[in-house]
Order: sequence, then C-alpha cells, then structure tokens
Amino acid sequence: MNRQHLLLWLLFTVPALVLACTGRAGSPTPLLATPAPTTTPTPISSPEAFAPSPDTKAIDGGTFIRLGNDPPTLDPHLAGDATSAIYIVEIFGGLVTITPDLRIVPDLAKSWDTSNDGRTYTFHLRPDARFHNGKPVTAQDFKWSMERAADPRTESFVVDTYLRDIVGVRDKLNGLATEIRGIRVIDDHTLEITIDAPKASFLAKLTYPTSFVLDRENVESGRQWVTKPNGTGPFKLAAYVPGEELVLEKNEDFHLDPAKLARVQFILSDGSSMLMYENDEIHITGVGIADLDRILDPASPLNKQLNIAPPDFSTSYMGMNSQTPPFDDPKVRQSLNYAIDRESIARGVLRALVIPAKGILPPGFPAYDSNRKGYDYDPEKARQLLQASKYGSDLDNFPRIILTVPGAFGATVGLDTEAILEMWRQNLGIEVEIQQTEWATFLQDLNQLRFQIFGGLSWIADYPDPENFLDLLFHTASGINQTAYSNREVDRLLENARVEQDQGVRYELYRRVEELILQDAPWVFLWHESEGHVLLKPNVRDYFLTQLVVPKLRFVYFVEQ
Repeated sequence: MNRQHLLLWLLFTVPALVLACTGRAGSPTPLLATPAPTTTPTPISSPEAFAPSPDTKAIDGGTFIRLGNDPPTLDPHLAGDATSAIYIVEIFGGLVTITPDLRIVPDLAKSWDTSNDGRTYTFHLRPDARFHNGKPVTAQDFKWSMERAADPRTESFVVDTYLRDIVGVRDKLNGLATEIRGIRVIDDHTLEITIDAPKASFLAKLTYPTSFVLDRENVESGRQWVTKPNGTGPFKLAAYVPGEELVLEKNEDFHLDPAKLARVQFILSDGSSMLMYENDEIHITGVGIADLDRILDPASPLNKQLNIAPPDFSTSYMGMNSQTPPFDDPKVRQSLNYAIDRESIARGVLRALVIPAKGILPPGFPAYDSNRKGYDYDPEKARQLLQASKYGSDLDNFPRIILTVPGAFGATVGLDTEAILEMWRQNLGIEVEIQQTEWATFLQDLNQLRFQIFGGLSWIADYPDPENFLDLLFHTASGINQTAYSNREVDRLLENARVEQDQGVRYELYRRVEELILQDAPWVFLWHESEGHVLLKPNVRDYFLTQLVVPKLRFVYFVEQ
C-alpha cells in the first residue's frame, strides 16, 4: 500500500507504520523504556497471547495519545494507503489476520479447510464473532461484503488486485453477474471460497481490508456510515473530527481478547511531534533528522527513552508513466536512475536513515536478492543513454517534465527530492517542475494514471510475499499498476509464479521478474529504510514494532511508574 513522503513519515508518523530492529525478520520488538529480555510471542489466537509481563504492574485502561494523519477513507473496501489502514485494521476485521510477528492466523474464522486441489477453502466462523453493536457475524455477511467490494458502483480501485483470485470476482466487477459464484454460504457459520487456481498468496491477501466484513444495515444507512462504523475489530470509532482528532474506544466484546487500553487518541492537527512529546502531550514520537544528534547524546534525559526500531518492508520510489513522453523511452528512465548519487544523499542529506534501493524488494523480504547490483551513480552513462534516446538529440525541445508529489501547495518538498532534481539538472541538463496535490486527491489521480512522473511515495508491504510488490505493481493487467508498465515476459513469469507450489522455484521466478523490471526502469529506485529512532514514554509497554501495518494497539498497556 502507498504511503506519504519518507521524511514526513520519519518526522511525524513513524510509530504508526513502524520501523524495525535487530533480530530475525518478522520478529516483533516491543518498545520498552528500559532494556528487557525478549521472548518468542505465543500464538495470537490463544488467550494468553502477548500477555503483559508478570513482573510489571499493569494499569487497566488509560488513553494512549499520539499524532496521526487524516485518513483518505475509513471504508475498508476503498482503502489503498497505509494512512487509512492504520485505523481500519483496528476498527474492522476479516476471516484471517496478521500477528505482530507476521504470521497469518484466524480472526473471525476460527479455522479453515483446504480441498485436495488447493482451490477451495472452507472457513468456519467463530460462534462468538460479533459486530460492535452485538449482532452476530454470519457467513452471509462475508458474502455480501465481498460482493459489495466487487460491485462496480463501489468504485474500489483495489478489489481486482486483492480479490481477483476468487472465481467470479471479475464478472461481478465488470457488471456481468449479480453474485460472486466462487463464494458460497454453507450455513451461518460456514463459508466456502473457490479460487481459480491453487495460489500460495491467497490467504495472505485475505488479510487486506478489501475482504473485511461489513454490516450491511450499517453501510446502507447512508453515505456517512463510515463516521459511525459498526465494525468487528478491537476498537470502535468513538470520534472523528477531520484535522483535529480521531479517537478509538475499546471493544469490550472483542473475540480475540479485549484491548488493555480504554482509548487511543490520534491528534490530527499540525504540531511539532518532538515538542509535544517533550511537553507530555503525546506518548510516542519518531525522531527526525533535526533532533537525532541531541537524542543520541547519552547525556540527554530523553536518551533513556530512545528505542531503535527495525526497518519496515518498504521501498521509496518515483514512478514514471511509461506511456507518456519522455518516459515512453526506457533509455530516458534508465538515464534518470544513473544520474542520482544515492549513496551521498543517503549519508549526507538523510543522515543514514535510509539505504539506497538496488531493486524493488526490501532487504529481508522473501525472495530478496542481496547480490543485486542496481543502478550505480554513473553520470557519463546517464548522459550517453539520454543522448541515445529518441528525445536526446535536442534537449532544447525536450518534453516538459512535471513531478507530482502529495502535499499542500507551497509545502516543503523533501530534501532528498530537492537533491535528486539538482542532480538531474547538473548531470543531464533536465529541469523538473513540481506540482503538489492533497493526499486523497493524489491517490485518486494516481490510480487514474494522470501523472507523468510522481514521487513522495513508499510502497509498504501488505503481507510478506513478493507477489505483493512485483505482481500487484507491475503486471500489465493490475489495477494498481501506477506506471502503465507492460512487459510480456514479466507477465508470463508473474503468472507462473502465482500457481507455483515449490517455494524455492517460486522465489527464483520473482528474482528473474525483478531483474527484468529493474532493466526497464519504470521507477526511479530510491530508498529502503535503515534503523529508526523512536521515543516512548517510560510507562508504556508492548507497542510492538512491526514491519507491516497490522492490528496491534490492543496489546499496548500502561504500567505504574
């Protein structure tokens, strides 16, 4: 899913999307004010999962306060960005979920069976599954919800991406059917889903909000239903005032063990995260470049509250529309990649908070190739490629380039973006104009392929599978192929990888795909995150640092000081 600009994220929203720490990939690291031994979490489906440590005096209730951003939507079937997902995964739920240690486990389904051919899943719902108003969740609710997501009138940009494996989804989406024939209600507590082929990523895709269950009566109550959603998650939406605050309230009847906090308050108004933290107005903050040296100083009183977080599974990039001049020529796209000194920007401008991206998949992610070379800084090669392109012989008549980034008009553009544009100017003689667009509008235009080149984005994984990066973003027919990229060989390999059952063979297919995409350069490949720096108040426990956006606020609790 997409996320706003890296620097803004580091400065204001680090705790929401999490960075990561030491240890094996996938291990959640709780934020602790003082060092403590880590233990392997027990399965989330068990009552004792992620229970408070016995040596701490936990306080029941309390309000956890942090900064946040206005969500473009709170409708799970429309969400395609991490900002929205942070709230949605706490308010709503689906058949399965992802734990803080990145395992796929039951949520509203207590279990499931798979047919011998790997195509039919039979989900058995929990008898205690309830909406927030106490109404039981049934198999029919799930069938209606997925059909609502696939209804063309819903105008979901992501439903084809995340539910297309289910037989009949595309017929429903194209208005050729009134139902999804691959979804069948056996009884109130049994749902059968048939997919078009056995696919390793199918269950993981069901953790995405597109498949979350909604209350039909709630949705049909009016266009403003999302302001009073009747969800199933660990928290209810208690209040939402755009630009001011969003408040979540504990769901006492949550089926997986209720939250320990009474409330979570997201402050949405502008403000200095660090200043608010130091004034005890919020419980958590990311440490940005301006404050890093001060906080790293052992003499600083805040140094003891500093936590090192592991890099999340994300890649920052600029996307180029491969059907629009001058980016319809791959030599131009390659030239722009070679003209950037990523190492110097990472070290000097971004203070080693990032590492240069040599490809698409982030370090530690399944199928990641540590030997991939990527685009070195080679301004001479960049100039040669530009000259060899169909636009390079006459730079005076070079097509006008407008880079669109999310943000209010006149807002500060990221330092890394400024450095990149200067390198293009110096090394290639290319001038780039900047256009800024409000975040929700930016996402709509992005999905409509209205941008020539766009930046200020990271793609953060929705689930730990290379399909989530490579197939979703680069297959010709993908609904979120934001660059209009198309390569027949890439499509063929991606389609083979979808149904390959041998994990080793499957990952090798994805490595070949990544190399082909890298050569075609539909992206300006920028950064993966390095260690993050987060401050947390000493009385807060179990704010898990996860590498994906997962429901985790129910584990947070306060202790006596």
